[in-house]
Amino acid sequence: MKHFLIVVDMQKDFVDGALGSKEAVAIVPAVVKKIEGFEGEIFATLDTHYENYMQTAEGKNLPVPHCIKNTEGWRFDKAVAEALNKRDHTAVEKPTFGSVDLPKLIKEAANGDEFTMELIGLCTDICVVSNALLLKANFPEAPIAVDAACCAGVTPEKHEAALETMRSCQIQVK
Repeated sequence: MKHFLIVVDMQKDFVDGALGSKEAVAIVPAVVKKIEGFEGEIFATLDTHYENYMQTAEGKNLPVPHCIKNTEGWRFDKAVAEALNKRDHTAVEKPTFGSVDLPKLIKEAANGDEFTMELIGLCTDICVVSNALLLKANFPEAPIAVDAACCAGVTPEKHEAALETMRSCQIQVK
């Protein structure tokens, strides 16, 4: 059985940058520990926008430029980057909340074997839940878990609401 860890958007802008929060900063040590101790393959998503962000549908609804490609805010949090750089991992750029490429990459990596998936990262109520539900739709029989201690939402209340949504969709919350 193969095991996949999906590290969602642990980027500077979401940790302590444009859209950062004290809750996001607080999970960094747990995320680093999870990456360092994980036995399996790691995928790490990067929320990726461009200079035209404010003209996009997302930019019109969330008018805070963030994760503009090749800026400091787009890069992984420093401690997370150090942990990832010690491990083989696949970086996955995504232009919106959920990655449509991630299920294809996981299917290729599984190569016909059974597998489990675990998600960690930011933000629980936007990108983590979006990716978890995309993965559940693509792999309804594969075990999917989310480590709540390695996730943070826009607010603690939204974090809890997203965890409940994922529980309702048969995603294990640890």
